[in-house]
Amino acid sequence: MFLHFHYADRLHAAIRAKGTPALVGLDPRFEQLPAEMRERSAQRTTNRWECMALASEEFCRRIIDVVAPLVPAVKPQAAFFEECGPPGMAALGNVIHYARRQGLIVIADGKRGDIGSTALGYARAWLAGADPEAAPWGADALTINPYLGVDTLQPFLELAEERGAGVYVLVRTSNPGARDFQDRATHGQTLYERVAQTVEHLASESLGASGYGCVGAVVGATYPAELQKLRHEMESVPLLIPGYGSQGGTSADVAGGVDPEGLGALVNSSRGIIFAWEREEYRERFPPDRWEEAVLAATQAMIADLAEHTPAGQLRI
Repeated sequence: MFLHFHYADRLHAAIRAKGTPALVGLDPRFEQLPAEMRERSAQRTTNRWECMALASEEFCRRIIDVVAPLVPAVKPQAAFFEECGPPGMAALGNVIHYARRQGLIVIADGKRGDIGSTALGYARAWLAGADPEAAPWGADALTINPYLGVDTLQPFLELAEERGAGVYVLVRTSNPGARDFQDRATHGQTLYERVAQTVEHLASESLGASGYGCVGAVVGATYPAELQKLRHEMESVPLLIPGYGSQGGTSADVAGGVDPEGLGALVNSSRGIIFAWEREEYRERFPPDRWEEAVLAATQAMIADLAEHTPAGQLRI
């Protein structure tokens, strides 16, 4: 048995160890990867998809090398690997296992969701939990979509409890169009409020020693008032907070999603970290051949920002 088997307990141990809830998203947009990396992969294969996959994997491994000593978790976005076809999916598996060997919590951002045995198939494929070898993709946690109903969440939840894994249910997403469906009200309650209520109930049935369940929620930083409200209403739920940085969310916006001890949430930044050398504040200091230094500087800046303006500062006292 693992010392920390329950997902939320493992997550909070990692957050405490690194002293921050900062999460780095791995979104390897091929056209933005360093030119020397794309050129090197092109020299290894004439197959377009293999070329993209090789460069994406190298890029993500090097990002992991930079951020692993600093943050508790990374979030590879499956879409940027899937667009490379079979070589890309192999690269994704390699990246996930590499990150786990570096001691990182890995949240696979796949937004899966389906009925019955199909949901179970997705769960078995992605959710390794405490043992990285328990599933082919090897992730600690997976983002899932609740649109088809509560019964479609159950196979994910049952396997998550069995393997010490986590799931993050889409509740209040960070994109502008979230209001199109999530704000629709029925019987005086919006759709996202109904989903949040269900997620809190499910999380409360799977509590670890930390007081949080293995069922989390995705709640965007771009709706700070709603984030704060949902933090109070989903007290058993670990949050995954996208929208910080490039999408416009600030540390002040995410503060309401972090509990008073600096726990209960991970705050994601993807483009703002991994392509930091393209940002105005880093462009002159770090030319393209020093892109990893820009990644390091941006990660350190995010950690400091969260420590100063959110309860995450408590983790460093």
